[in-house]
Amino acid sequence: MLIFIENTPRAYAWGSRDALPDMLGTAPNGEPQAELWLGTHPGSPAHVAKATPQAHTLIDLVESDPERYGVDGGPLPFLLKVLAIGAPLSLQVHPDSGQAEAGFAAEEAAGIPRDARHRNYGDRRHKPELLVALGDVTALSGFRALPAVRRDLALLAAAVRHCDDRVDSGAGGEAGERAERAEYGGADALDRVADRLAGDDGERRRELLQWAFSGDPVVGRALRALQRVIAEGDAEAAGLDPERAAALRELVAAHPGDPGVLVSLLLHLVHLAPGEAIFLRARQLHAYLSGIAVEVMASSDNVLRAGLTEKHVDVAELCRIVDTDELDDPRFPCTRSARGLVAWCPDVPDFRLLRARLCDPDDDSLARVDDGAPLVEVPAEHPLVLVVTAGRVRVERAAADAEALAEVATARRGQSLYVSAGEPVRLTGHGEVFLATVGG
Repeated sequence: MLIFIENTPRAYAWGSRDALPDMLGTAPNGEPQAELWLGTHPGSPAHVAKATPQAHTLIDLVESDPERYGVDGGPLPFLLKVLAIGAPLSLQVHPDSGQAEAGFAAEEAAGIPRDARHRNYGDRRHKPELLVALGDVTALSGFRALPAVRRDLALLAAAVRHCDDRVDSGAGGEAGERAERAEYGGADALDRVADRLAGDDGERRRELLQWAFSGDPVVGRALRALQRVIAEGDAEAAGLDPERAAALRELVAAHPGDPGVLVSLLLHLVHLAPGEAIFLRARQLHAYLSGIAVEVMASSDNVLRAGLTEKHVDVAELCRIVDTDELDDPRFPCTRSARGLVAWCPDVPDFRLLRARLCDPDDDSLARVDDGAPLVEVPAEHPLVLVVTAGRVRVERAAADAEALAEVATARRGQSLYVSAGEPVRLTGHGEVFLATVGG
């Protein structure tokens, strides 16, 4: 069956106020609208659109006939989202399967309510996730090489010393200010941060994470020095990459004084153009900074946070489960399945993501520019959840036998469909569609 679904965007503080309303064709309400959830996760299950006078969720649909509408007789193992990132998200990791099972069991045994603010594990599932940019997206994702981190810390320390020398020469302040900055020792504090990353051992990253949130005064001095040279533009003058400086400036503006700003130097800074993707394995430290994107993940909401947030943080637990290995490149490539159709297929059983681009056969401009096709056929061995992100698309499924009727739905930008398992679906029209389904 082809069933329209809908949901109310989640109003997290980091959300954009206009990006999701623009996609959904609704009026902004003045509140941040961060995530649109399209799946059977109990935290915010999608609703069957205009089905009955009484609210009817996708969970209700699956439970009405699990074999027909579910996966292996249960809920969907994946969750499709549209993210509208108006401000940086928290530094976070998600557990692997074993960690989620153990963490959930421990918190259940401790009697921690599942809706408690300080609860870390709301379910037993891991949470790998894949994000594909719809517009320009900026993210911190995965640990980079320690020599590159030490180099940036050295550049920041040099910028602090240059700033202090300028003050000492009388060009930047009164004698009292010069004495205060001399006592401040910001450059030396940044050097001490770099010293803690000597060598190329992944455990150094874990140790720095723990130390950064320990309350050590050295961390505070290093952070204040970093914030000062970032605000005054001295970091770029000392040779720090302008994009890294811009990201630090954004983090400082959103979370002044947060040790997560300093920790962000450990991570790759990734800029994604529309259609580019990153894959986040369980235990990989990350934080999204800006942009609008489609995201698919295992159907879990287990998050361990350490900074850059007003939500509950558990640095000790995050440091216990985080993967400290270096990551070469967070980007994840797609494969072309057919004209107009690409797929992202990470090695997890929970999900894969497809993108279809359609062009009007009488206007092949999209075909020339964006690899569009007049018709795209998508297999549906398992249920699909799709969202139209551009244009207007016709979804059609042929009858399974001579006595049945063909199914047809037309969806515009911002509309979503649940597609039960069965015959392939044929997509036509002019626009772009993302489809999530079970992994291969």
